[in-house]
Amino acid sequence: MLTNLEHLGLAVPDLAAATALYTKLLGTGPYKTEHVASEAVDTVFFQVGGSKIELLAGTSTDSAITKFLEKKPAGIHHVAFEVDDIEAEMARLRAEGFILLNEAPKRGADNKLVCFVHPKSAGGVLVELCQSIAAA
Repeated sequence: MLTNLEHLGLAVPDLAAATALYTKLLGTGPYKTEHVASEAVDTVFFQVGGSKIELLAGTSTDSAITKFLEKKPAGIHHVAFEVDDIEAEMARLRAEGFILLNEAPKRGADNKLVCFVHPKSAGGVLVELCQSIAAA
């Protein structure tokens, strides 16, 4: 079950410029920056109330973010929802006919397990499911 709007992912061509812009816009700096090698992206997170803004910049030509920005201007890349049990939610969505881009959850940014729902099956929107990873 989707429990919360976790974050909006924004694709940006210049992470430093976007970080400065959102710091001014939100009146506060980011709480975290992170490189996600498996996705070839650098991320910057801002807390906004109970949700977050994630700025994403590709670090290689193979990055999904780099490819996104080749086709579209900077802007919303995905909408992420928090889930309590990502595997159960993936099974539920498959049963409902949604196309998942991941066979199994994978480790994402901000200490999360993630899975993406293909935009073709979600009204043109890339949807990310996020489950917090328990601290060891």
